[in-house]
Amino acid sequence: MDEDECLDRYGLHPAGVGLDEVRGLLGEQIRMERQAQGRGDTELMKLCCVQLFNAGSLDDVLLIWEAKSASMDAACSIDIQLMCGGGLARTKAHLLSQPLPEAEAALQRLLDCEKAGDFEDFSVEGQSAQYAAYYTP
Repeated sequence: MDEDECLDRYGLHPAGVGLDEVRGLLGEQIRMERQAQGRGDTELMKLCCVQLFNAGSLDDVLLIWEAKSASMDAACSIDIQLMCGGGLARTKAHLLSQPLPEAEAALQRLLDCEKAGDFEDFSVEGQSAQYAAYYTP
């Protein structure tokens, strides 16, 4: 499945089984990208992360972080803000509560990006609207 097929099938706001399928698709792309940079489709990965961002579940934060950290290309393609579909404060609190090294790394990156101004004027609604404008011409 490519980016266009994924967008046609699930839209920007998938629900129910569609969300589970998006998670599975993202996991598959992460595995391929980790095997060799460029093997996974980073544009498809970004779209999956946008779809998960729009769902706003804190349970997806580490999956999105895993996608972002899959390779240098993925890190550049997947915006750090995509981890925060449940809100910045709630995402930081969620990561802080997770006793996992990847949660600590994700939290540190969020804090560094916040300090650098990457979350200035951030809102879930505003970010969602930007992605809607990008994906639906």
